[in-house]
Amino acid sequence: MDTWVLCIVPEKGVHEMGKTRAPYPAEFKEEAVRLARSSGKPVAQIARELGVSYESLRHWIEQSEIDSGERQGLTLGEREELSRLRREVKVLQQEREILKKAAAFFASETR
Repeated sequence: MDTWVLCIVPEKGVHEMGKTRAPYPAEFKEEAVRLARSSGKPVAQIARELGVSYESLRHWIEQSEIDSGERQGLTLGEREELSRLRREVKVLQQEREILKKAAAFFASETR
């Protein structure tokens, strides 16, 4: 099911950003990759037959090759861990800034 996303920009009002769709299930992606590898058909043709974009299918194939060790790059697990760690770093940086401001505030209060 497709949904539409709206973006509200204070200076410009409401703008339509385009269609988004729920992520494809992992089983669907795996089957699409298997079909692309085994059918002998061009990836673009398989993508059309499955109703997905060529770029999506190409990305799934590349990620499958990385996950299986056939290609260099970050595995899906490594990507997830990297995203989690980046979020954690962002939170820690925000907390550090708050503590710095609080320390400066209390230092000025004691003078």
